[in-house]
Amino acid sequence: MIELEKSRWTLVELAREQARHLGGREFLRFEHGTRLTYAGYDAETDRLAAAFAALGVVQGDRIFALLKNRVEFMLVMLAAQKLGAIFVAINTELKGDFLAHQLNNAAPRVVVADAGLLDAFAGIPAGIGAVERLVIVAGAAPPAPPEAFSGAEAMDFEALRARGRGREAALFQPRPQDIACIMYTSGTTGPAKGVLMPHAHCYLFGLGLRRALEIEADDVFYICMPLFHANGLLMQVLSVLMAGARAYVVERFSPSRWLDDLRASGATVTNALGVMPEFIFRQPPSPRDREHACRRMMAVPIGEDWGPAFEPRFGIKIQQAFGMTECNIPVYAKPDDPLLPGLSGHVLDEFFALAIVDPESDEPLPRGEVGEIVIRPKAANCFMAGYFRMPEKTVEAWRNFWFHTGDAGRLDEAGRLVYVDRIKDCIRRRGENISSFEIEQVLNNHPAVAESAVVGIRVEGAGGEEEVKALLVAKPGAAIDRVALLDWCVERMPRYAVPRFIELVEALAKTPTGKVRKQMLREAGLTPATWDREQAGYVVARR
Repeated sequence: MIELEKSRWTLVELAREQARHLGGREFLRFEHGTRLTYAGYDAETDRLAAAFAALGVVQGDRIFALLKNRVEFMLVMLAAQKLGAIFVAINTELKGDFLAHQLNNAAPRVVVADAGLLDAFAGIPAGIGAVERLVIVAGAAPPAPPEAFSGAEAMDFEALRARGRGREAALFQPRPQDIACIMYTSGTTGPAKGVLMPHAHCYLFGLGLRRALEIEADDVFYICMPLFHANGLLMQVLSVLMAGARAYVVERFSPSRWLDDLRASGATVTNALGVMPEFIFRQPPSPRDREHACRRMMAVPIGEDWGPAFEPRFGIKIQQAFGMTECNIPVYAKPDDPLLPGLSGHVLDEFFALAIVDPESDEPLPRGEVGEIVIRPKAANCFMAGYFRMPEKTVEAWRNFWFHTGDAGRLDEAGRLVYVDRIKDCIRRRGENISSFEIEQVLNNHPAVAESAVVGIRVEGAGGEEEVKALLVAKPGAAIDRVALLDWCVERMPRYAVPRFIELVEALAKTPTGKVRKQMLREAGLTPATWDREQAGYVVARR
């Protein structure tokens, strides 16, 4: 286990230090059999950095990665950072306008994409982002790349590697304040925002989880969450890297396979998010439920109806936390804290200050009262550096010297944070933050739709999360076919954002200033006029 001095909090320095100390010890193993040792990770990324340098990548350039949970994801990330370039991790569910916005905002020099995900770029016009190179992973470069890359040179990953053979790049030594990654978080009244993440910010994600779960060198971390999220990449992989432990990485979460994977990998720790722990709990009980080595699990949120029974059934201690991509994870529960819905835990006051304020006035509220959770850093570079190419959104998020999370909570008598609900108009579904604005943009472009409003609706069995409901006003003389509308959505938005509930209305309730009364629509919930695609048997297939 290693904890670097704060002046050395960079991912490059961490990888190099562990390569020197641990050499051929296994670091990462992927479900398809690929493995990386600590020394191999450092050496492979040196070579890949030389290959990117041969393509002309320099400090400050962005490398845009649309990659599944595979070894190339980890190699591209560190290789980019060894050149001072910025790694842009992209949600593999994105397509259409959602993906076009992030491509345009990031303006990457190079795109690295999984061959099986190239169809996500279909329909994106040429010239978006001004990409120079397209690198294809797990497949040959297509003779005719998607139109978005019509002016770019296309090559497969092995051809990229060949560019670096026999070359040595002038490697960059990043500082804690230098930007390591951009990760996109959903907007509420606008498009997704690219979070500028300094190296120290990324490092602290891993350090916080390593300390909270007490991860040691003999632990095995089972990673079934996507690496494009801060949880999977920064909390889980980096905590393993710091501990000198091992990780077993699968492509995607499967509740029916979860226990088998724990046993096969020898996992001792893992993370879950959103409905994942509830889906695990809802699997049929088995006499073998405790036949595994897993001792700790970080999971949020916890449902009152299943949470208390999870630990005795599986023999796994659950700990909760609270955080965001922008502000890190400033709150962790301790092992002896009770497992109660919303009880996130204790503020890491070495690094963060947290307050509960009136969301209208920003005045602090007495302990026990519910208000908005606001956070600010105590240590330099342990917070986001802003939103990429969105200065107005950066200013909007900071007010009165606090970062406003848009989440409601309270502090209990022990000073622990109890999460209550969201304040801002953002939908949380299947571990994803979804922008209602972006869904509405797709719906409003449908030829039969005059206007739409999208809200999150709580339903039973959603693990404290929400389902997407769309209320639609038809154009004069037009009729909205629900199934055809869903087909339209499937082609243009991520699977998790496709509305489950559709309600056709004559008009949307609005304020005197013309804003849709979304709180009223949320409170109305499901009505007799609400159509449920799941009950209708409409299935949104995975890619």
